[in-house]
Amino acid sequence: MARSGVRYEDVQRAVDALLAKGEAPSVHKVREVLGTGSFTTISEHLREWRTRREENRDLPPPRGMPEALQELAESLWEKAQASANEALAHYRQEAEGRVEAAKEKADEALRRAEDAEQRESALAAHLSRTEQRLAEQSGELARRETERDVLAEREAKLTARQTRLEAQLASLQQEHERQAQRQQQALSEQASSHQERLAREEKRHESSEARLMGLLDEARQERQAADKQQAQRLGQLEARLERAQQLVQQARAALTDEEKRHRETEWARHQAEERTRTLLHEQALMQARIDEQKQLLEEQVRRLRDLEAQLHRCLWQAPVLARPHEEVPENDEGPSGAGPSGAG
Repeated sequence: MARSGVRYEDVQRAVDALLAKGEAPSVHKVREVLGTGSFTTISEHLREWRTRREENRDLPPPRGMPEALQELAESLWEKAQASANEALAHYRQEAEGRVEAAKEKADEALRRAEDAEQRESALAAHLSRTEQRLAEQSGELARRETERDVLAEREAKLTARQTRLEAQLASLQQEHERQAQRQQQALSEQASSHQERLAREEKRHESSEARLMGLLDEARQERQAADKQQAQRLGQLEARLERAQQLVQQARAALTDEEKRHRETEWARHQAEERTRTLLHEQALMQARIDEQKQLLEEQVRRLRDLEAQLHRCLWQAPVLARPHEEVPENDEGPSGAGPSGAG
């Protein structure tokens, strides 16, 4: 709605003044003539003036005046109409140029808006993909941290189990050493007892001396072979234990590298699991070897006891078989007291 500062009559007078000068009326020129008023108000009044002029374009000049004055009025009217048409054509051309410029600007603005929308859509898609990758990386990081914790827990369990195995192996080694000392002492005592018994009964046991010595040599050889085999098995166990320790150290190094990088590939995780399975397998084999070593020690103890029993039987049966008619003198020890002192 037009403001009350500039009236239609003011705009009409300014347009008449511009037409009298031969200038086409426009908003800027009308405002320059008036010296005041807003462009919106002047544009509305100017639009109303053009509407009224179009409505009165074909109206004839008023009648009832002198013919000369009427001709002058018609001539002025035709000139004014021609000038108005020319000004209107110029204004229309100018308006059309402005409309075209405005359309170009609007199209450019529309293109910019579409480009901005496309950029915004691309940025939104990129942001969405970035957020998705961030979520995936966060999930992957959480999964890797979980795997790292699991591997750390496995390492702790393996370390504890290795400690227990080392303790068991040390205990087995100590037990083996004690058994070897007891066997050595028992054999020494048996040998001493046999020597004494052989010295006292040398005349009675001449026929069985070679046999007894052979049995003693066989027992010594078997004991030496068993000791040698036991030493070899212990060496193998120690070598396997050393390899297991090296594998554990490698697993610890792999875990340390996993904590530093936090983004180890799937291959490294499979490799760590493979090493862990290898450790478990090696430790299972070690446990089986330890059990086998225990069984071997028990078998050696049983064989030693069988040899002692066989040796006792040979010592007491051989003289009777060799000299069936010889009377055995009853000495202080007697038949029951002449047996080996180490018999069990």
